[in-house]
Amino acid sequence: MTWLGRLLRRNRVERQLDAELRDHLERLTNDYRRSGLSEQEARRRARLEFGGLEQVKEECRDVRGTRWLDEIGQDLRYGLRLLRQSPAFTLVAVASLALGIGANSAIFALVDDVLLKSLPVREPQRLILLDDGSWTNPIWEQVRARQFEFSDGAAAWSDVRFDLSRAGATEFVEGLWTNGSFFDVLGVPAVLGRTFTVADDDRGGGPDGPVAVISYAFWQRQFGGEAAVIGRTLTLDRTPFTIIGVTPPSFLGPSQGRSFDVAVPLGTQAIVRGPRNWLDARSTWVLTIIARLKPGQTAEQATLALRGIQPQIRAATLPQEWPPPMLDQYLRDALTFVPAAAGPRDFRTRYEQPLWIIMAVVVMVLLIACANIANLMMARAAGRRHELTMRLALGASRFRIARQLLVESLLLAGLGAIFGLLFAQWGSQTIVRQLSTPRSTVALDLTLDWRVVGFTALVAIVTALLFGVAPALRIRGVDPNDALKEQGRAFAGEGRRPLGTPLLVVQVALTLVLVMAAGLFVRTFGKLATLDIGLDKGAVLVVDVDVSRTVVSPEARLNLFERVRAAAAAVPGVAGAGLSLITPVSGSGWNGPVEQPDRPDLPPRQRMTFLNSATPGWFTTYGTKLRAGRDFDAADAVGAPAVAIANETFIRRYVKGNPLGQTVRFERGPQGVKPVQIVGVVQDAAYRAVRDPIPPVLYLPLTQAQAEENPTRLSLSVRAATGSPVLLTKSLAAAITEVDPDLSLTFRPLAAFVDGALVRERLLAMLSGFFGGLALLLAGIGLYGMTSYSVNRRRAEIGIRMALGARSSRVVALMFRRIAWPIALGLVAGGALSWWASRYVTTLLYDLDARDPVTFIGASVFLCAVSAVAAWLPARRAARIDPARVLREA
Repeated sequence: MTWLGRLLRRNRVERQLDAELRDHLERLTNDYRRSGLSEQEARRRARLEFGGLEQVKEECRDVRGTRWLDEIGQDLRYGLRLLRQSPAFTLVAVASLALGIGANSAIFALVDDVLLKSLPVREPQRLILLDDGSWTNPIWEQVRARQFEFSDGAAAWSDVRFDLSRAGATEFVEGLWTNGSFFDVLGVPAVLGRTFTVADDDRGGGPDGPVAVISYAFWQRQFGGEAAVIGRTLTLDRTPFTIIGVTPPSFLGPSQGRSFDVAVPLGTQAIVRGPRNWLDARSTWVLTIIARLKPGQTAEQATLALRGIQPQIRAATLPQEWPPPMLDQYLRDALTFVPAAAGPRDFRTRYEQPLWIIMAVVVMVLLIACANIANLMMARAAGRRHELTMRLALGASRFRIARQLLVESLLLAGLGAIFGLLFAQWGSQTIVRQLSTPRSTVALDLTLDWRVVGFTALVAIVTALLFGVAPALRIRGVDPNDALKEQGRAFAGEGRRPLGTPLLVVQVALTLVLVMAAGLFVRTFGKLATLDIGLDKGAVLVVDVDVSRTVVSPEARLNLFERVRAAAAAVPGVAGAGLSLITPVSGSGWNGPVEQPDRPDLPPRQRMTFLNSATPGWFTTYGTKLRAGRDFDAADAVGAPAVAIANETFIRRYVKGNPLGQTVRFERGPQGVKPVQIVGVVQDAAYRAVRDPIPPVLYLPLTQAQAEENPTRLSLSVRAATGSPVLLTKSLAAAITEVDPDLSLTFRPLAAFVDGALVRERLLAMLSGFFGGLALLLAGIGLYGMTSYSVNRRRAEIGIRMALGARSSRVVALMFRRIAWPIALGLVAGGALSWWASRYVTTLLYDLDARDPVTFIGASVFLCAVSAVAAWLPARRAARIDPARVLREA
C-alpha cells in the first residue's frame, strides 16, 4: 500500500478510534466492577489496560514510519514492557529456556573439549601417534635413535602418580615421565624458567641433577604463584627434584581428560625406582610415543617410512621371557602412525558415544521447551487479539506485527541464554566432578570461550525462531475490521481448531523417547550397582602398602608384608585381613597363556588367563566362597609343591572332570613354563571391572613367590567386623606405622573401586534421569496450558452445556477427549522414534534389550499418568463453572 493510501485509511479510521477507546475504557471499568472489585480498583485496572491501548494509538500515528533501527528499538522497549507486565509468563518461559539452552551449552562444552578441540600446542595437526597404544622403553629408544628417518622429531611419556609425602599416608600428585625433547616436540614453551633438554634425560640425571617442570595450576596451588619457585626443591617419591620451569596455563597435559602437576625426565627412573625401574624392561608397556610430521608429510607416508626400519626395531627389543609363538607374532605386528591432533584417543573413545547421546537428549529437551513456549505465545497472542487487530486497523503492516512478536521471542531467548550460560558453567563442572574417581581425577578445559558463547547465541536465535514463528504466522488470518467491531474478539480462522495440537503431539513423542531412555539407563545402572560380583564391597577397606623407601632387602619383603598383615588383623574391629598383588575392580591386571593338555593347538591369545597372588584368608576377607578343595595355608611356602586355586570360569574353560589335583602350566616370566596343582575352586568374582564378563582366573599363593619376584607394593585388604570400614583408617595407619614408619600407605574402601568402575553408567543414569524428569515436567506444563486455554476459549459453550443439564463428569470427559487423541498420536510417534533410536544405545546397556517392552510400557503409563493429572486440574475448574454467571457475562 502506498503512503497516500495509508494516510487516507488512517483519517477514516481514527475518528472511529477515539470513540472506540472511550467506549472501551467504560466497558473495561464495568467488567472489573462486575468481577467484584471496588469502583476505585476497577477504574485503576481499566486505566492501566487502557493506557496500553492508548500507547498503541500513539505508536501507530506516524504513518510514514521511522527508520528501521528506531522501529526495532521501539519493538524492544515495548516487548520489555509487556514482559514486565506478565511476570508469571516471563518467569516460566525464561526458566524453561535457561534450563534447555544451558543444558545444551553445558553438554556442548564437554563435546567441544573431548571430541572437537585439538591440543593447545604448536601446529597440532602435524602430530601423529604410534598406533595409539603403549610401548616399552627399549622400543622408544629404538624409535628415538631413528626418529628423523620418518618424522620431524618424536617424544614419549607415561602417566604416573608421584607421592609428595615423606612417610605414612600418601599425598599423590599427577605426574609424567617424559623424554628430554618432549616439550620441544609438542611446541609447549615455559612461562617461567625453562623446559627439559636432551641432557636432562640422561640416566641418573643431567648436569643439573634430577629436575622437574611443573604445571601452571600446580604452581598456583602449591606455591601460590611465586616467581622464586625456580630452583626450589620438590620431593617426589622421596627423591628431591629441582624445579626448572612452569608450563602455560592452557596446557593441561598430552592426554585428554587428565591433567599433570609435575613432569620429570625418563632417565631419572634410575634414581627414583633404583634397580626396579623399567628402562630396560622389554615387557613393561607404559609409554605413549608421539611424533611430529615433516612439512607436507602425511601420516601414511610416515608409517611407510617407519615400517622400513620396523625389522630392526622389533629385533632389538624382543622380550626375553616370551614363548616362541608370541615372539613370532611380535615380529609380525605392523607399526602404524595415526593422526593425534587431540592426543591419545582412550578418553575420547570411552565417552564419545555417551556424550553424543546426551547431546541428543538435551536437544530434545530444548525442543519440548520450545513447543511449550510456542503454545504459551500463541495463547498470549490470542489474548492480545484486540491490540493486534487495532494495530492493523491503524495501518501497521502484518510484517511489523510479526516482527514485534519475533522480537519478544528473541528477548525471551536472550534472557534464557544469559541464565543458561551460568547454568552451563555450573552444570559442565558438576558433570566433570562426577567423572572423577579417587584413583583418577578427570580434568577438562571448560573455560568460557568464543566457541561456547557462539554456540549458545546460535541456539538462542534458533530457539527464538522455533517458538516465535508460529504466533507470527497466525497474523496472516487477522481481519483489521475486527478492531472496529464490538464482538471482534478472535483471530479470523481460529474458530474451533486446536491451537497447539501438532506441538502437543511433538512434545508427547519426544518426552516418551526421553523417559524411555532414562528408564533404560537407570535400570542398567541399577543392575550393575546391585550385581553380585562375588565380593563383599561394603565391608572391605583396601590399603595400598609401598615398601620401596624402606631399608628392607628383597628377600625380607614378604616377611615385612606379613607383619603388616598381622598388625592389621590385630586391630580391634577387624574381622580379617589378606594380601594380594592385584586389587579387584581396580582396572589393573596380570595375565599369561595357560597350556591345556587337551588343546595344545590353541594359539596363545586363546589361552590367556588372568592371574593374581594372594595370602591365606584373602578369599574370606572378600567374602568369596570356596566351592571345592581348600584355601592356601602356611604349608604353601617356597620349596613346597606349587599350588593354585582356580575360579569357576577357569575350570569350565580349561579343565575336564574333577579339577582338584590336576596340573596346569602357565608362562611365569623368566622362569618359563611353570606347572601348578589345583587345590581349590572359588566362586567367580569380578577381576578388572564390574560389567566385564568374568574371565578365567588362577590364584597363586603369595608365600611361594621367589625373592626376585617379591614386589615392592601389595594390596592389603581388611574386612570390618561391623560398620563402615573407613572408620578403621586411623587405627590401621597407627598399627602399620609401628611395623615400619617408612611405609607409604593409601587407604580406599572397595566400594570406591566399584563406584569408579561404574562412572560412565552412573553419569548416563543421572543425566538421562534428570532430563527425562525435566521433559515430563515441561510436557505436563504444556498439557496444563493447552487444556486451560481450551477451557477459557470454550467457557461460554461449557456454561451453555451445563445450563442445559450437562453433568460435571461430562464436562471433564469433554476436556479429556480434547487432549486424548494428541497424546495417543504422540505415544505412537514416540514409540516409533524410540524403536529407531534404540540401535544407538545398545552397547551402553547391561543385561537389557534396548527395545525392552517393560520399560516402554512403564514409560508410556507414567507419561499418561502425568498427562492425566495435568489435564484434570483445568478440567475440574471447567466442571465448576457457574452457568448463570457465564450467561450474564455473554
